[in-house]
Amino acid sequence: MLNPIYLLIAAVRALIIVLSLLIIVPIYALAAKFFFDNTPARAFKIRRMWVQFAQAVLGIRCTVKGQQLDGVALYVANHRSFSDPVIIALYIDAYVIAKAEVANLPLISKGAEMTGVLYVKRDNKESRSAVRKYMSEVLLEGKNILVFPEGTTSNKLNTLPFKKGTFIEAAKHNIPVVPIVLEYKTKKDLWFKSSLMGHHFRQFGKLRTEAVLRIGDPITHKDGLEIAAEAEQWTNDTIRAIHSTWDSDFHKELAKQA
Repeated sequence: MLNPIYLLIAAVRALIIVLSLLIIVPIYALAAKFFFDNTPARAFKIRRMWVQFAQAVLGIRCTVKGQQLDGVALYVANHRSFSDPVIIALYIDAYVIAKAEVANLPLISKGAEMTGVLYVKRDNKESRSAVRKYMSEVLLEGKNILVFPEGTTSNKLNTLPFKKGTFIEAAKHNIPVVPIVLEYKTKKDLWFKSSLMGHHFRQFGKLRTEAVLRIGDPITHKDGLEIAAEAEQWTNDTIRAIHSTWDSDFHKELAKQA
């Protein structure tokens, strides 16, 4: 059970985040309706401003290596926490493919919708096919896409097997795939078998969340399965490299495997 002080810290942080969304989402929605168009560039600028604020409130400290590709790309990232998009969105301007459950969250879903989130039902084959089709259309329009090819979060050192559909679509249209790794120092930051609220109090009840973000080089092949295999291999190699030189919870696990 969390220390009452840590519970208070998490509760205050949640309140500040909710209040910020209560202010920014309605104001931006009204402004986009009456005063200007909600262009991708403007939406991403607003999103970067908010995620920078959110990271400060939540105590997230992230070390970054690599940068966004100059040109359209499909970005693929491993998935650890609900906070993954909040961190990645500060460094990558991309439309995000997210679980359909997020669409049911008030404020968050509206803000996400305005800044370009595509929802997919994990157990619905038709939904996944429709999202892949729409994803291709968005990429061909010259807009970036961010996906989490594991399909869900994981608390294991290595990733879950990557789902291949988005890689096949990228190869079909000759779109470069850029792998991303985002790792956290403690397992308290990992979202696994808990509610969103439970995860928030577990992760953000502590004073600081330390993370490392690595953006890889673009991968291009004619065969989407080859791209998926190379991206998955790079991701797992990078995860291990991060924890091998980082005093993290996974460091002990790596030491046992050595």
